[in-house]
Amino acid sequence: MTKLVTKPDSVPNTFLGFPFVDDLDALDADIAILGIPYGKPYGPDELANDQSRAPDALRQATLRPDYMLGSYNFDFGGTLLGDTGAKVVDCGNVVADMSNPDTHYLNAEAAARKIFASGASLISIGGDHGIPIPVLRALDVLGEKITLVQVDAHIDWRDDVNGEREGYSSPIRRASEMDWIGDIIQIGIRGIGSARPEEVEVARAYGADIVTAYEMHDIGIEAVLDRIPNGGPYYLTVDADGLDPTIMPGVMYQAPGGLSWVQMHKLLHGLFAKGRMVGMDIVEIAPSQDVGQTTLVHAERLICNFIGAAVRAR
Repeated sequence: MTKLVTKPDSVPNTFLGFPFVDDLDALDADIAILGIPYGKPYGPDELANDQSRAPDALRQATLRPDYMLGSYNFDFGGTLLGDTGAKVVDCGNVVADMSNPDTHYLNAEAAARKIFASGASLISIGGDHGIPIPVLRALDVLGEKITLVQVDAHIDWRDDVNGEREGYSSPIRRASEMDWIGDIIQIGIRGIGSARPEEVEVARAYGADIVTAYEMHDIGIEAVLDRIPNGGPYYLTVDADGLDPTIMPGVMYQAPGGLSWVQMHKLLHGLFAKGRMVGMDIVEIAPSQDVGQTTLVHAERLICNFIGAAVRAR
């Protein structure tokens, strides 16, 4: 049998010390965490990059699991899991084959498919923004129309870069081609990058709701939430550069004017209030570019808020 995941190399080995589970065929959990380190490179020097270190760097930053699990958290009104009895596991990192970049995506899709089929919600840690592509493909196992919500500085509708159609500039374009992806809402878009005029036209022709950072700041995140269809199910993909670099400086290309922590908190919890969340990812963290672990702290807090909200929603 092909091995899909492997134990993290970080210390502590898992996120917040949650149990490590690599038998995805017998998965018994409410929430599964999965590292997907590698995207599809645009050149030979991009396969192993700074973002590929992020899953284990984020795990290593969670050095006080007892404190994080046992303390009252005002972000969601209680301890992380409360009295829900919810099970959270860390499935480690998707196995890669450095001689064949396609293997990593195939393994990621197979792992995500098993996790979704088990009934668990999935939190994926990238890696660059190509990694949602295999995860979104796996969502077809649910047999439902998924509303895709993206937080990003860029719209990511490129059809290809250097002939590669599944890289970090293309996840939303690929998602738009999946029959089980319905509405697409893109929040925090600003500046330049990953789109030429033709990509913007394609996105708008699809019906994507492109909410620039400036519009979001003007109308408020609550008004943006009102534009997202009720009921779900929702999948949330978060590019670290979608948040303002004052709270997530550890990215390759900082873009001033992004979401604040309060806006991100309201968006996440607002989605849970509107309907069912099947998963999320956090991508494009570049650990070597971080400042005082500011990015990792906010990423950890985002994941904990997803967990805290999810176990209460269940």
